[in-house]
Amino acid sequence: MDMEGWWERTFPLIAAGALKVAAAIILYMVGRWLISFAIRMLQRVLTARNFDPTLQRYIANILAVVLNIVLVIAILGYFGLETTSFAALLAGVGLAIGAAWSGLLGNFAAGAFLIIFRPYKVGDYVIAGGVEGTVREIGMFNTLIITPDNVLTVVGNSQVSNAEIRNFSANPYRRVDRTAQLAFGVDPLDAIARLKPRLAAIPNVMEDPAPDVEILDFNERGTVLAVRPYTNTAHYWQVWFDTNRVIAETFAEAGYPAPFEIEGQKSVA
Repeated sequence: MDMEGWWERTFPLIAAGALKVAAAIILYMVGRWLISFAIRMLQRVLTARNFDPTLQRYIANILAVVLNIVLVIAILGYFGLETTSFAALLAGVGLAIGAAWSGLLGNFAAGAFLIIFRPYKVGDYVIAGGVEGTVREIGMFNTLIITPDNVLTVVGNSQVSNAEIRNFSANPYRRVDRTAQLAFGVDPLDAIARLKPRLAAIPNVMEDPAPDVEILDFNERGTVLAVRPYTNTAHYWQVWFDTNRVIAETFAEAGYPAPFEIEGQKSVA
């Protein structure tokens, strides 16, 4: 076998192929950089026009997917592949995958409806899909929620749209609901008079509406008070815990006895 002649015939083919591969790698790297640059510029433009951050991320995600598909098709076309046939094949594969992954498409469609109808936005404190916390991101397929114990939870958008959504940030304030159990013999009106000014002095408790302290119920231990200060959602848990502390301190300072169930005593309705 004439190795020298074989090498002379083969070397140009190998060199041309290597150059094409190198060019394809460079084209991919440059294309990825251009895609990232385009997305950054788009986000800057949207930010300058005061677009909602949630909508910005959603548009950026869709644009990134589309541009990456275009980049792959362009590289394949550079290698001489018939991109029209490839695009048709890609569409067929997409339909097959879509049929198999209907849940994924359902999440995508639900994400679009969440963006359009906007039951919540990034930064809102919600219960969505059975998860409570602060919305960090609304993606193409999932919503990211930070729970009160600082755990990142990923919830499918279809799960969110198919369940009850409670948005605690939609209104300027919310109510903290606590109860206070009094023992038999304790005057509830005296307890109410002591609690109201103490609640109003808690940091971040609103003056209007003023805190509510009313008789809620009666049971086998005595009177039950409803203790309800109002605050902004951002300060909810601080006011919750401070309210508990104020109830305990106020009753201790007043010398109220601990509420124990009286044997044989029936609750009063």
